[in-house]
Amino acid sequence: VRGMATGGTLFEELGFYYVGPVDAHDLDNLVPILANIRDNVPVTKPVLLHVKSIKGKGYPPAEAASDKYHGVSKFDVGTGKQKVTVQKTPSLTSVFANTLINIAESDRNVCAITAAMPGGTGIDKFGRRFPKRTYDVGIAEQHAVTFAAGMAVEGLAPFCAIYSTFLQRAYDQVIHDVALQRLPVRFILDRAGLVGNDGATHHGTFDLAYLGCLPNMVIMAPSDELELVHAVETSYSISSGPSAVRYPRGYGYGADVLHEVINTPLVNGELPARGTVMEIGKGRTVKPHRGSTKYRVAILSIGSRLVDSVLAARDIDRMYPDVSVTVADARFLKPLDKQLIDQLANENDILITIEEGSIGGFGSHVQQHLTDEGFLDRGTLRLRSIVIPDIYIEAGTQKEQYEIAGISQPFIVKKIETLIDKIKNYKPKRAIDIKEETYSTNYSPYQ
Repeated sequence: VRGMATGGTLFEELGFYYVGPVDAHDLDNLVPILANIRDNVPVTKPVLLHVKSIKGKGYPPAEAASDKYHGVSKFDVGTGKQKVTVQKTPSLTSVFANTLINIAESDRNVCAITAAMPGGTGIDKFGRRFPKRTYDVGIAEQHAVTFAAGMAVEGLAPFCAIYSTFLQRAYDQVIHDVALQRLPVRFILDRAGLVGNDGATHHGTFDLAYLGCLPNMVIMAPSDELELVHAVETSYSISSGPSAVRYPRGYGYGADVLHEVINTPLVNGELPARGTVMEIGKGRTVKPHRGSTKYRVAILSIGSRLVDSVLAARDIDRMYPDVSVTVADARFLKPLDKQLIDQLANENDILITIEEGSIGGFGSHVQQHLTDEGFLDRGTLRLRSIVIPDIYIEAGTQKEQYEIAGISQPFIVKKIETLIDKIKNYKPKRAIDIKEETYSTNYSPYQ
C-alpha cells in the first residue's frame, strides 16, 4: 500500500521506501509484507513500514485504559481490576495533585502539562477538576517544555509534570527555552530516584546532576509528604525564574512517623490543603546533637533519605556513648544553604551527605563549596558522600534497590562506624609515605 492516497508521498520525497498504513493485528497480511520488504527492497534503500495497532488489542480493560496495563501486578482477568495492597498513607503523586488543585482554585492562571503520563504524574486528577487548564501533549517532552515556556511568557503559571527520567529527553529545551530566558516554569519530577520494578530505564537518578549545573534554577527535594506540600507551594510562589520539585515513587510516611522521627506533627493528623512558602535556599536541622561527646558526626540529607538518616543517627547514639550525630535536611540543591553547610563543617569531625541520586549531584555541590572555602585545608574534617553508585540498577523492589545502592539505614550506620574507626586509629602520614598503598577499584558503599 503505497503512494499519495495513503500519505506516503512525504516520506518517499525524503528518500524512504514507504509502505502503509498496515493493520498491525492482521498477521496474515503483515508477515508477507515484511517478507517482501526483506527480499525485494534494495539494502541501500531506507524503509518506513507504517503499522497501526490498538493498545491492549483483544482485552477490553486494557484497550479502555490509555495509560495503564503497560505492566501489571496480579489482576482479575474477568474485570481487569488489579489487586493492589491498600495503603494507609497517600501516594506522593496524589499529594502533589491535591496541592496543585488547591492552588489552582484560587488562581485561574495555574495550568498543568504532562507528556503522555497523566495517571503517573497526578495530572489526570487535576484534569478532572480543571479540564480546560490541562494539556497532555503525548510522548513529546521537548514540546511540553517549550509549550510551558510559551505559557509562562504569556503570564500563565505552568506546572510541567514529567517523570525525572523522561525530562532528559527535553534537556535542550530546559536550558535554552526556559532557564536561559529565566521563565517561571515549575517542573514537577515524579519518580525521582529508584523506581522498583520499572527498572533501569525509569530510574530518575540523574536530575540533581543535570539540573544542578544550570544557572537560574531553584531545585527542591522534599523529604516527605508534608515537605512536598510546602515545596509545591514554594514553587508556585517563584515568579523570577524556573524551579523544580523532585520526589520519589511511593507513599508518604504518615502522621506517626512524621511526628516521632522528624518531629513535624500534623494538625489533626492531616496534611494541610496549602503549604507554607519556604525561605529559598534554607535547610533545617532535624536532629540536634545529644550533648558533649568526644566525636561529632553530621549527616546532611536531601530528599527521601532523611528518615533513614535520623534512624541511623539514633542507632549510632545508642551504640556509641562517645559519638553524637546530628541530622540536617538541606531541602534545596540550588541555592545551597551555605550557612548550614559551614556550621556543620565547623562543628563536626565527620560530615556525610546523602541523596537518592547519582554522582555529580548534591554531594558534589557541597564538596565544591567546602573546597572553595578551604574547609578541607585544615585536615580536621572527614567528608563523604553517599550516592547511587555509578551503575545501572536492574528491576526489583525499591527496598532491594536501596540495598544495592547502599543508601538505606544499615549502610549509613556502617559508613559512620567505618569513619569513626578511622579517626580512632588515625596515625599521621606524609603523602610520600602512602605511595606504596594500593586502592581497590571495586565499589563498596562502606568506604
